[in-house]
Amino acid sequence: MKKFKNIFIPITYLIFIIISWVINFQPGIEIGTNFYDFIKTMIGILPFAFILIGLFEVWIKKETVEKYFGQSSGFKGYFWAIVLSSTTVGGAYVAFPVGYSLYNKGAKLSIVLTYIGSAALTRIPMTIFEASFIGIKFSILRLSLSIPLIILTSIIIGHRFENNKSLNKTIPSNK
Repeated sequence: MKKFKNIFIPITYLIFIIISWVINFQPGIEIGTNFYDFIKTMIGILPFAFILIGLFEVWIKKETVEKYFGQSSGFKGYFWAIVLSSTTVGGAYVAFPVGYSLYNKGAKLSIVLTYIGSAALTRIPMTIFEASFIGIKFSILRLSLSIPLIILTSIIIGHRFENNKSLNKTIPSNK
C-alpha cells in the first residue's frame, strides 16, 4: 500500500497532462510544457553538477575544508563561503549538495548556511545582469545589505542548531 502512495501523485499528474493534451485543456498543456522545460534544464545541469561534486569529494581533502571553513576558520570562513558561492553555477541545485559535502568534510554549520544563503544572492552572472538593468548602485546596495544579514542569520541558526541537543538529532554529524 505504501508503494502505491509514493507513485499515486506522479501517475495522477501524468494522467492529467495526457488528458489535457487530448482535450486541449490549455492550463494543463501549459503545466506539461513547463514541466518538460524544467526536466530539460535539470538534465542539462544535474549530471555535470554531480560529477563536479563527486570530484570535490575526492580531490579536496578534509583538512583543507577544516582549515578554511571549519570551527577555527573565524571570519575568513564566511569570506571564503561567499567567494565560493558567488562562483557557483546552478543555484540551489548545486549549492545544497556542495553545502552538504562541505559539512561532511568538517565545515562549521554557520559557514555552510552562509554558503547556501549567499549562493542564492551573490552569484556573479546574476549580479552583472542585475547591474546592467537596475543599475550598479542598486546592486552594490543590495549586496552590502544582504551579505551581512546572511552571515548574521547563519551564525544565529548555526549556534541554535549546535547548542540545542534536541535539534542536533535533525542534522547528521560531520564528525
